[in-house]
Amino acid sequence: MLDTRELGRRPGSQRQEKRTVPAPADLGIEVLRVPEGSPVDLDLRLEAVMEGVLVTGSASAELAGECARCLEPITDEVEVRFQELFVYDDQDYSSEEDDDVSMLEGDLLDLEPLLRDAVVLALPFQPLCEDDCPGLCPECGARLAEDPDHSHEAPVDPRWGKLQQLQQDTDPSS
Repeated sequence: MLDTRELGRRPGSQRQEKRTVPAPADLGIEVLRVPEGSPVDLDLRLEAVMEGVLVTGSASAELAGECARCLEPITDEVEVRFQELFVYDDQDYSSEEDDDVSMLEGDLLDLEPLLRDAVVLALPFQPLCEDDCPGLCPECGARLAEDPDHSHEAPVDPRWGKLQQLQQDTDPSS
């Protein structure tokens, strides 16, 4: 929550603010996220306008997760830019079109939903440890990047299994 009281309701007044805050829970997607409580660096400009407070800024944080193909741990950084108008709570925004309007709560504004939306939209849908990660063997789960020549015998077609068994039974060399 940010306090906007010092801006007053004077359009044109603004304030720059840099701060580091702990990351909220569930800031990310299932396989890549900002760990809860880790530092998130915010660089914000709060500007009073007729309807409310316009927040423009950026956020950066460290990411932790796992590769979507091979499940190896990965780390990365995310930097997002955002802009949102937080409307004064005494304004009448009750129409169906304005369901997604961000409202000030008194003189306080909550950046968490805005930050969550910006970070989640910036993350790759399937994060990879390397662009050409081959993944895991579908039969045994071996990591193919560590064993590129990994292979298995071709499966025997069950329709030919009895014939192969018959051949082995009648083979004089066995």
